[in-house]
Amino acid sequence: KKILVVVANYYKDISADLTIQAKMILLKNKLKNDLITVPGVFEIPVIISKNIKKYDGFIALGCVIKGETPHFDFISKAAIDAIMKLSIDNKKPIGNGIITCLNKDQAVVRSKSKGQEAANAALSVLKSF
Repeated sequence: KKILVVVANYYKDISADLTIQAKMILLKNKLKNDLITVPGVFEIPVIISKNIKKYDGFIALGCVIKGETPHFDFISKAAIDAIMKLSIDNKKPIGNGIITCLNKDQAVVRSKSKGQEAANAALSVLKSF
């Protein structure tokens, strides 16, 4: 089995923590994997879509932090809806490790486990196929 990890690097420190967590799970399970970085979470679905036939599963990692405008709501919903649609339409697991938080402190805390949770979720679904 081969997994593609797609990481949004808008918040580099958060993304690094998420990636380390996910990669540890993939290494522990001896799974082949590749990594592609993108500027923000909005770009994650198009990369997964472009590579949907090349991989058995995917892990989407990134962070969106609420600001003063509704941008947070639009980006979060669009990215997560697109990821879910890709997963269902293509019958391939996509572990969702996109953190949506109200502030940076929340994101830092969640970045310590969300990458691992997303990787475990993708692998759990992949094993059921």
